[in-house]
Amino acid sequence: MTVIQFGTDGWRGRMADTYTFANVRRCAQGFASHLQRQQAGGNVVVGFDQRFQSEAFAATVAEVLAGNGYRVYLTTGPTPTPVISFAIPHTSALGGVNITASHNPPEDNGFKVRDARGGAISPAGLQRIEALIPAMDSPSHIRSVPFAQGLREGTIQPFNPADAYREHLVQLIDLAPIRQAALHVLVDVMWGNGAGWLSDILAGGKIRIDEVHAARNPAFPEMQRPEPVPPNVDAGLAMARARGADCTLFLDGDADRCGMGDENAQFVDQLRVYGLLAYYFLAIRGERGPIIKTLSTTSMLDRLGAIYDVPVHETGVGFKFVAPAMQQEQALIGGEESGGYAFRGHVPERDGILANLYLLDLMVKTGKKPSVLLADLFALVQPHHYARRDVRLTDESMKQDAIARLEALQAENLTLAGRQVTRLDRTDGYKFHLEDGGWVLVRFSGTEPLIRVYTEISDPALTASILDEGLALIGQ
Repeated sequence: MTVIQFGTDGWRGRMADTYTFANVRRCAQGFASHLQRQQAGGNVVVGFDQRFQSEAFAATVAEVLAGNGYRVYLTTGPTPTPVISFAIPHTSALGGVNITASHNPPEDNGFKVRDARGGAISPAGLQRIEALIPAMDSPSHIRSVPFAQGLREGTIQPFNPADAYREHLVQLIDLAPIRQAALHVLVDVMWGNGAGWLSDILAGGKIRIDEVHAARNPAFPEMQRPEPVPPNVDAGLAMARARGADCTLFLDGDADRCGMGDENAQFVDQLRVYGLLAYYFLAIRGERGPIIKTLSTTSMLDRLGAIYDVPVHETGVGFKFVAPAMQQEQALIGGEESGGYAFRGHVPERDGILANLYLLDLMVKTGKKPSVLLADLFALVQPHHYARRDVRLTDESMKQDAIARLEALQAENLTLAGRQVTRLDRTDGYKFHLEDGGWVLVRFSGTEPLIRVYTEISDPALTASILDEGLALIGQ
């Protein structure tokens, strides 16, 4: 029997191993039972990505939700997660499911769930869904209708949320100056759901948009996975360099996260992107409001908060923590180290499409290229250098051994790269604060069997050695 465990956004698994049609039906029934505890009947939005068989898995989810008395709005094609998220409150739906494994390797697929706000479901809610998933030997507990019957009866309705989403964007950002900008932008959609979106939104003006990796190819050639970090961005950056693009914009597999390359085709890491976005709202647009950041993201935000007199709140990793904090604090912006950012006036969810539009608007409003904007940012907050390494967990004993080693550490007796550890924060993982304001974080991924080691430090020459020492803490 497959035990299905929900991580940060839902459930992910290896296709034809744990991720099967039978297990997707079980997940769909668990989600339906979760919704029934809120309301019997109503709307649910279901979408899918460009991975192998995703549309078939989505149809299976629709059959189960319709069989449980819900009207399913099933997208007519691969749809970005932020567009699904927007469609949920727009259609007064109780929640939504997107069949996507986001940035995972091509062998995986996923079952990403959203609540009525279009945001991530809380950890307690994910646990309730888990508990309601029927056992493998209880197929009678799964209620479904044949897909053709659902279409015929109207309980499954083909649905295209694109127009409503685009109409909402113009309330957040003036697109006309971006369309008329004399910019050459290369957009790498990483074989994902972002294909065509920025091109369509910015069509009709002077701006030149070149899209690459935009066809459907579930093998994801030229990258290990559709995650907008090196080495996956290397092919896109090489194309931008060859074509002389003014910048490179990346979207991950389901387009809820973004990445950036400057005019020299040099990667701008996701912590610096967050710094640029916060700088854009505070310094360029003159807006004010709290900033929400996870403990794995940049301390540049703390410095910007002090300069512009706005509060900065730190949460655990994942939008299941960021989204509630954004709503509670009526935040201006929220984000995390993985390249996901959410914005006031929009759904409480990461949106790589909107984030990329804001980055273009920053360039247009200032008339500056990305490297110059970074220099302006660093003039305010001082240079920050970030790096991360991932180690795959081979079994549970490896994880427990790492935890035991970390729990035994005492901050007052520890130095990393010659810097004294001043504080150890166990809020979500193990974050070692250093005497010079830098930090090292060791954390177990909520979506994959990985241990992640992160650092942000002022001296770029120390990033490799400090990651080595961070790995040594867990016996790696």
